[in-house]
Amino acid sequence: MSTSGGGFIRLPAGSVVVALTLPRPGDNGHSVRVLVHAVNRQRALTRLRNLGLRAVYLRGNTEPPTPDEVTAVLHHPDGLVWRETPDDDTESWHPIRALLRSA
Repeated sequence: MSTSGGGFIRLPAGSVVVALTLPRPGDNGHSVRVLVHAVNRQRALTRLRNLGLRAVYLRGNTEPPTPDEVTAVLHHPDGLVWRETPDDDTESWHPIRALLRSA
């Protein structure tokens, strides 16, 4: 699994929000947008790898998180959310556990 698009934004307090578009685990045709809040980019990727998404990489900053995405991940207690349709603002963000259970 590798990124097909992603990026990051550094927040004023120094932490980062990383956004990645990844193939949905166990589903070859669909992708999901995953948002991670962490102290730095490497820690954000480590959080995903620790959840079993082993081959996750951030190559460049072509698709940084939007302001709405930053707000969504900052307001989630785990700081780690996803949704299946990245461009559909009507879909809710889900906790990462829901994605991993469906794989």
